[in-house]
Amino acid sequence: MKYSFLSFLLFLSCLSARAQVIKGQLVDENSQPVEFANIVLYSLPDSAYVQGVVSDAQGAFALNRYDGQGVLRITSIGYLSQYREYDGKNVGVIKLLPDVHMLGEVVVKSTLPRTRVKGDAMLTTVAGTVLEKAGTADNLLDKIPNVSSNNGSVSVFGRGTPEIYINKRKVYDSSELDRLAADNIKSVEVVSNPGAQYGSEVKAVIRITTKKAPGDGLGLNSRTMARYNKEWSFLEQLNFNYHTGGWDIQGMLYGWSGKSWSKKYLVQQTYLEQYWKQISETDSKSSGKDVSGMLALNYALNEKHSLGIRYDLSRNPGSEYTYHVPTTVYQDGLFNEESDSRNREYVQSTNHQMNFYYNGECGEWEMDFNADWLWKKNNNNSRIAEKSRFADEQIENRLISTFAENDNSLYAAKMVFAHPLFGGKLSFGGEYAFTRRTNLYLNPEGILNDDHSKIEEAGASFFAEYRRSFGEVNVQAGVRYENVAFDYFEKDERKDEQSKKYSDFFPSVAVSFPVGKVQFMLNYASDISRPSYSQLRGNITYVNQYSYESGNPFLKPTLTHNFILGTVYRWINFSGGFQHVEDDMVFTSGAYSEDEPKIALIKRVNVPAYNKLFASLTFSPVIGIWRPMFSGRIMKQWYEADTPQGYRNLDNVLGMLSWKNSLELPGGFVLNADVVYRTRGDVQNQRMMQDMWQMSMSVYKECFNKKLSFLLRGTDLFDTGKNKVKMYAGAVRMMELTEEPNSRSVSLTVRYKFNSTKSKYKGTGAGESQKNRM
Repeated sequence: MKYSFLSFLLFLSCLSARAQVIKGQLVDENSQPVEFANIVLYSLPDSAYVQGVVSDAQGAFALNRYDGQGVLRITSIGYLSQYREYDGKNVGVIKLLPDVHMLGEVVVKSTLPRTRVKGDAMLTTVAGTVLEKAGTADNLLDKIPNVSSNNGSVSVFGRGTPEIYINKRKVYDSSELDRLAADNIKSVEVVSNPGAQYGSEVKAVIRITTKKAPGDGLGLNSRTMARYNKEWSFLEQLNFNYHTGGWDIQGMLYGWSGKSWSKKYLVQQTYLEQYWKQISETDSKSSGKDVSGMLALNYALNEKHSLGIRYDLSRNPGSEYTYHVPTTVYQDGLFNEESDSRNREYVQSTNHQMNFYYNGECGEWEMDFNADWLWKKNNNNSRIAEKSRFADEQIENRLISTFAENDNSLYAAKMVFAHPLFGGKLSFGGEYAFTRRTNLYLNPEGILNDDHSKIEEAGASFFAEYRRSFGEVNVQAGVRYENVAFDYFEKDERKDEQSKKYSDFFPSVAVSFPVGKVQFMLNYASDISRPSYSQLRGNITYVNQYSYESGNPFLKPTLTHNFILGTVYRWINFSGGFQHVEDDMVFTSGAYSEDEPKIALIKRVNVPAYNKLFASLTFSPVIGIWRPMFSGRIMKQWYEADTPQGYRNLDNVLGMLSWKNSLELPGGFVLNADVVYRTRGDVQNQRMMQDMWQMSMSVYKECFNKKLSFLLRGTDLFDTGKNKVKMYAGAVRMMELTEEPNSRSVSLTVRYKFNSTKSKYKGTGAGESQKNRM
């Protein structure tokens, strides 16, 4: 009886899809769909608000039938507003005309490209703009307001590392951005304050939408890259996609072989009964290989139901790292000892990941289910040869060997429902994830204790989120509940003191609205940063004879309250925010023991609460063949650091300026020239001691009807990307670090595309925060 009643309710909800609606479609002057436009119905003659909707990716919209006279108002940033009489019938296709204005004597079209507010996000159009010729998605993101991206390291200003989605599918590996061509991207959305549907550890979200597939058949996309930076690195990649009927098969093969180098200079000062000063130089080199593959199968039963499965495999068959670290130690200003350390480290890793999804609609109900499995294993073998000379001229030689193995596994599932409610849409769902990590660390010489520990974590979360438009005002509010049980074991014995349970609510609210031609977005959300599993380990690892590194099982999560304002006017974009940070996790360094004051024990600890402000202003017009983007950003914190001289306020403003340019030249060439500058300033317990700037350039060329493309790129051309940092690492130690990274390089990428198509895979993944913490 119970099942019959539930079936009857489901049948009624499916019948509700047959309610009469008034439909229409919006296109631009080139007959391309216009999405995210506002369509508002007002009654006549009193002009009272009746209902409002937003056009979808095909420019389509649907209004519930209204029995009365009215008028439709259609608005979209970059287009002239239109009014249409409402007569209760379908309105058909409506063509919107671009809003063209003058800048001096040069015509500027605000539609090519433009950034505008879309619900909880800032959306930048890529298709049909010069941004298509940026090269890869990684290169493209670096040209989006408030986003910086370099070699797969993506950051949203003021928020940090984002969670990235391509066609609603979570990006598992940042190298995927390097494998996606910019000219296959339709738009990019940047969410600075994600709502309740995202995990509480997600600080920001970037949603990438690719272009519509051209049709059935086989598509290929191959890429070859060579890069020189004192040493050569090479990359080969092949993507294929076969689409027929409702079936879509996607695959990828990827291989990389490369070398890198860097130099660091470190001065450590320790204030105990004696004053210790250590001066060291680290010359590091690495060489490695990576191979990966992916296979995904998607089947669309019809327009409303699809399911699929995806498998990813990545393998590092062996990377070798070598470090040469000469060090001199002084005690109270007098020579104490010097050493020469040579470390050779060998690393291997294997990663398997699988996702299954179902996406469907029944009447007005929408359903999205994902199940994930992940297994990852890392091995690290190191051998260190050390030679020391003491003040009494005695010589000591020793060999240290270590072995570390980490085994990670995850099982996760996520279910989301959505249904129209009171003129808006209600979304709700839940997620469960179980993770296990085992740590094995061996030091045969007995300098450090061996470790055999295990971490198990079970997390369940539930969320509800409601969205509704009131005319041109869009409101989104939600709440997320998370319950996490964390268990720490040593040799299979549970440690109650280190084991924890967390139970938290995370509210969020966002409001967006226009004032004339200016769009505003206000939102609040709280987020949490839980320690990674490696940061929670209980053992101590050997770095060199003067430095040990430890986890901290007593670390508490960091909770941040975020208030953010965003505005857009034509090609001017402003973003600003206030943050209250509780229990932030920072690196500290102290003496390993009273008997060994020269040895630094490095670990993370929680610090008292503090506040931060950030603001960004971007100008990105299109002036003929030139698309400049000028950005100015500032960040200020009110942070009190514990130092050997007492507590010190670290509140100097950190500023960043960038000038990025794209020029469309004759012959199909695109020239890019970017300059980035960063001032001195304070971040957490670190002080940036010197200004830093970089200049990069690239030339892009397409030929053979865009099937073949070349990208020649030079990064950090003047080798100025050096950094000098002072770290206040606690009551007894200060550290000054000067870095000379391997950022100057020249690369050539050749890409060939044949009938390249967009994958239909719609899996969004589950257990994402746990995967990131692995």
